[in-house]
Amino acid sequence: MLSSIVEELGPWNWTVFGVILLTLEIFAPGVFLLWIGIAALIVGAISLALWDAAFWTWHVQMLLFLALSLISAYVGKRIMASRSEQSDQPLLNRRGDQLIGRVATLIEPIENGRGRVKLGDTMWRVAGPDLPAGARVRVVKASDIDLELIVEAA
Repeated sequence: MLSSIVEELGPWNWTVFGVILLTLEIFAPGVFLLWIGIAALIVGAISLALWDAAFWTWHVQMLLFLALSLISAYVGKRIMASRSEQSDQPLLNRRGDQLIGRVATLIEPIENGRGRVKLGDTMWRVAGPDLPAGARVRVVKASDIDLELIVEAA
């Protein structure tokens, strides 16, 4: 069934494939299928012009599609990289990094290198030198791996 559809479409195969890829980009955004879809549309346009040429076999079409996919992905990456802007709030989604430099009071003592502190409305696990509850500590680093703040005595 699939082979009969491919035979009936002829030079339009690549155009249909390109439209399918662009549609998938809408449902699964990631700006990657866009560039492959553009490559398929270009091969489709060339296929419309060269379909009856003896050298225009599926091998040549596939090689051209692969080459254009790589080229369009590279160009797309360059375009997207040139459009990236610096944020006016670079720490927006990095809560731990926003707390660096803040001073807080330990709620639970740091024993064996671990304790707890309250900053704002959140209790944070902290790591640092052993200190008693009530001691003042300064946040020097935020660990993204285990959501822990590294502190030192203030």
